[in-house]
Amino acid sequence: MQGRWAEAYPSTARRIAHDGHLVGSHSHYHARLPLLSAEGLAEDIRDAEKAILEHVGVDPKPWFRCPFGTGADDPELVARIEALGYREVGWHISTDDWDPARSAALVADTAVLEGIKYGDGAVVLQHTWPDQTLAAIGEIGSRLRDAGATFVRIDQLDVDRLPSALTDAATADSAT
Repeated sequence: MQGRWAEAYPSTARRIAHDGHLVGSHSHYHARLPLLSAEGLAEDIRDAEKAILEHVGVDPKPWFRCPFGTGADDPELVARIEALGYREVGWHISTDDWDPARSAALVADTAVLEGIKYGDGAVVLQHTWPDQTLAAIGEIGSRLRDAGATFVRIDQLDVDRLPSALTDAATADSAT
């Protein structure tokens, strides 16, 4: 959850936590983190934490996702995020649902086919705002359930299988 989003939509943000969903931080301003100074990064992350605590009533620690995925593959940046008490968690599958040229059917097909291919523990990146995501989400859930999938929160996954650009890059390098 972005801090500024929690400030702008506090009742929706509270409902997310109240309904049992895990809340993590996605920064305050959704900036490209590698462009921030160390002080700027710390301020952005602390501002997000403060806004989420104030408006949602939950601590987003330890879960953090870098905006745009940028910086998630930078060991120094990840170390700074970790020093603030967070664990950067990425994704295994992106449906590119943010792209307005992608239809709901294509978003659903990507999530389902790639999710099945990846198997247990797959984390699929989805966004809350694209119309095609809203149109596809029910089909994604139904088709994955039909294929035998169950859905859990990130904190219920095997910690060694959580995606991060650093560990996924190392895995990809060792596989080639």
